[in-house]
Amino acid sequence: MTSEVTLTGINEAPPRVSEWQRFRRVFFSRGVVVFGLVVILLMILIAMIGPWIAPYDPYQTNLRSALRGPSAAHWLGTDYVGRDTFTRILYGARTSLRIGLSVVAFASLIGMTLGSLAGYYGGWTYTIIMRFIDAMMSFPMLLMALVIAALLGGGERNVIIALSISLMPMYARLMCGQVLSVKEHDYVLAAKSIGASDLRIIARHVFVNCLAPLIVLMTMQLGNVILSEASLSFLGIGIQSPTAAWGSMVNDGRDYMLRLPILTVAPGFAIMLVVYAFNMVGDGLRDALDPGLRGRL
Repeated sequence: MTSEVTLTGINEAPPRVSEWQRFRRVFFSRGVVVFGLVVILLMILIAMIGPWIAPYDPYQTNLRSALRGPSAAHWLGTDYVGRDTFTRILYGARTSLRIGLSVVAFASLIGMTLGSLAGYYGGWTYTIIMRFIDAMMSFPMLLMALVIAALLGGGERNVIIALSISLMPMYARLMCGQVLSVKEHDYVLAAKSIGASDLRIIARHVFVNCLAPLIVLMTMQLGNVILSEASLSFLGIGIQSPTAAWGSMVNDGRDYMLRLPILTVAPGFAIMLVVYAFNMVGDGLRDALDPGLRGRL
């Protein structure tokens, strides 16, 4: 009598996991990252539909209703000229998001361009660009933005210019380091050997493979930009009243901290929540886009 033992599954290959499935598994595995993503999506939604859901005009003054506490009519009270605080926070989300996206877009575009040129060509190009970047990075980011904004004057456009200039060196240095590593890979050398132009190599081979850490930096910097804009507005050289901005709202309410703390606490909490959300999402993107760490999670 012959007994046969059948072994199944020994030679079967493990199921193939796509890059999207691996990214999704790592990114959504932490509750704080999901919470941060929900906050960001909610902020974007509020910025888009804020004017349609706001109960009042954010710039309409009513001195008879000035400095009222939270009530059914005014959920977060009113400020010193009777403007609804809740409405102004909704409009402030649009201001913060617009400035944050604009600053990150301009700073990353200029910084990545300079970093790509310095890293790819090297030599005198590297020396001139990176020594200029080093000189800029010797100044604290917020201090540089403060000086530039003070020279240009207040207003949304000048705040965007000041913050873009102060953030640009971070993107240039990160991009330069990434390009120095990627340009020695075989696929870049192969593209050079067949006569591909420098612009094509940088755009099609170098930039794409340097993008992951830059996405993480851009996400985290969105929160920092919103905080920096609020700091400039609080100091009186950013977004000026009556424009609805969280930093200027904190500044307007500080004289009434003991009488009506909600005027400062409410916009301050909005700033804290959004900055925390962007930092958590950026941290989640870092884990999900890092090939070494992603394989262990």
